[in-house]
Amino acid sequence: MSKRFSDLGINEQLQKSLADLQISIPTDIQVKTIPAVLQQSQDVVALAKTGTGKTAAFGLPLLQLIDTEVSTVQAIILAPTRELGQQISSNLSAFAKYMPELSIATLCGGIPIKPQIERLKATTHIVVATPGRLVDLVKRNAIDITKISYFVLDEADEMVSALKEGLDAIIKVIPKTRRTLLFTATMPGTIKQLVQNYMSKEVVHIEADMATAGHQGIDHQFVVVEPIEKLDVLLHFLNSKVGQRGIIFCKTKAAVNKLAKNLAIHKFSSGAIHGSLTQGIRDRIMGQFREGHIDILVATDLASRGLDIKAVEYVINYHLPDTYDAYVHRSGRTARAGAKGLALTILQQEEVIDIDDFEDELGIVFNAYKKADAKSIEETKILLWAKKIFKTKPNRAISEQLKQDVKTVFHHLTKEELIEKVLANQVAQTSLAIKKPQDSKAKKKKR
Repeated sequence: MSKRFSDLGINEQLQKSLADLQISIPTDIQVKTIPAVLQQSQDVVALAKTGTGKTAAFGLPLLQLIDTEVSTVQAIILAPTRELGQQISSNLSAFAKYMPELSIATLCGGIPIKPQIERLKATTHIVVATPGRLVDLVKRNAIDITKISYFVLDEADEMVSALKEGLDAIIKVIPKTRRTLLFTATMPGTIKQLVQNYMSKEVVHIEADMATAGHQGIDHQFVVVEPIEKLDVLLHFLNSKVGQRGIIFCKTKAAVNKLAKNLAIHKFSSGAIHGSLTQGIRDRIMGQFREGHIDILVATDLASRGLDIKAVEYVINYHLPDTYDAYVHRSGRTARAGAKGLALTILQQEEVIDIDDFEDELGIVFNAYKKADAKSIEETKILLWAKKIFKTKPNRAISEQLKQDVKTVFHHLTKEELIEKVLANQVAQTSLAIKKPQDSKAKKKKR
């Protein structure tokens, strides 16, 4: 019989908010972590794949443990990115809906610091922060973190690799008697070193179905392409998924920009985010994607860390990630909260050999995705061309005389006849474009 949150020791106020959020059955990581945090006093290291409910696993017991009669900061939750920090804060606020006396502050970089300094003048019990901004506020004496009781590291594997300097600076300031809760999707050597250096010797280790939980519901597939056909294969796939939401991951910012431009040219509902964009632009694009105003997000690995976006039907690795951990985080953006999803990796022939390594390391199976044939791809190009015409705005600068002259040319054609002729012309143009490079290759061979 499935456990309920009441069985784990969660109080009635939090149970009520969970009911409002239509959350009734705790996940495996929640079942294992919540009692350990509530009923024990040791530090906790929790290993669980992305998408398994880690925020509630530490958030619910933490909210319950806060003493609202004490006005000092009692808990710090660190996140590697502002997007994840805001998401955690939003989730905690939703959980604490019936705890109005409890105060949560979000302190992340990329936005003006002065409003955050003003915010901290009011009573604050829990702080959700990115390391760099928290260090800055500590240096300005805007926040006192010397009396905290709880220190939470979410997506810790990302923190120790990219934000170690800020993390070390914070650990030096917070009290040694604090309780540390560390949550991670992977356990690299840097995490083991952090546990050894900064956590108590008696650590509770929790692992939540690592063999299956993070990949459950995800159909892992790969398709092998020639470099010249990579974009066409992608466009064909996206055209088959119109109306569904997905994330396309690229290795570099330049690749994100180039692909996003191509998607815009072909009138796909898309947006792009990477580290060089201003925080305001990133927030706007993420908001549009989260709210369903755009269907496709093109991103660097910035977007793969812990973001809980509902109903992402597919993830595409336009470039194979460099690490197994990166693949875990990317693919984990789909099939969240029990849903199903597709993780498609587009490979070049020389990369196929790497698939066996990913399977062995991650305990997953990749299936071959059937690449569309040349005819299907060309038909998709024609459809995208038609959609582009349909979405083209009228040019008001065209003279009335020219419009009338063109109308006269087509005067005797029915709508169906006009479509057939325009379509035939486009097909002929497309075929010509295809034949030209082939013809030139044939000529070179004859020489």
